[in-house]
Amino acid sequence: MLLAVDVGNTKIKAAVFEDTALVEKFVFNPEEGVFGVEKILKKIPDATQSIMSVVGKEDNELLLWLQQNTKLTAVNHDLVFPFINDYATPATLGIDRMVLAAGAVLKYPARNRLVIDAGTCVTYDFVTNGNHYLGGAISPGLQLRYNAMHNFTAKLPLLYPEMPQNYIGNSTKSAMHSGVVNGLLHEVEGFTQQYNQQYQDVMVILTGGDADFLAKRLKSTIFANSNFLLESLNLLYLYTNQK
Repeated sequence: MLLAVDVGNTKIKAAVFEDTALVEKFVFNPEEGVFGVEKILKKIPDATQSIMSVVGKEDNELLLWLQQNTKLTAVNHDLVFPFINDYATPATLGIDRMVLAAGAVLKYPARNRLVIDAGTCVTYDFVTNGNHYLGGAISPGLQLRYNAMHNFTAKLPLLYPEMPQNYIGNSTKSAMHSGVVNGLLHEVEGFTQQYNQQYQDVMVILTGGDADFLAKRLKSTIFANSNFLLESLNLLYLYTNQK
């Protein structure tokens, strides 16, 4: 069994897989790194293999612990990925974006794929049906937009994501919710429309912590899967170890 670990900006997400089946998922705070993973392996001791990707702060203690207690695959730019990387600055491409692109290639072969990861930031990553990774876009996530309005103005309150009742906000709070949520929904719809105009048969995958929240209001044909990064880590591990 495989333990997949995603060290994000705000949370550590982990899951145990048996082949391609997700057995159980776990979420904990970065400061719980080793303690959190230790609890998982006490509960599921058969998870003797592991794979870890880091987009947040490097956790050398967790890396060392996994190396000592499991057979670890640490995802970095030197790993073999199932796509041709056409990014102009490949060394700066986030590991999480590379993992998502790999998952899209391995799960949806011979398709044009757009992966939208709605987390702390919203990332858009596009891989052609010929498995060329072209790049995409990065924008602020929902909570970053709320934080920015609060931190860079004198009087706007700090709010948290809430689905607006109407696109016309009739109070400061409802106007902020409309601007943030509807603004991001229109952004996602706009990007999706642009890709569909230029490419045929585009598979759009929405993932990340805010995926389910956004998916309820999106009009486009989008496959929402909040676990896609963890599933992609598992698929990348299987791909790497078949090489």
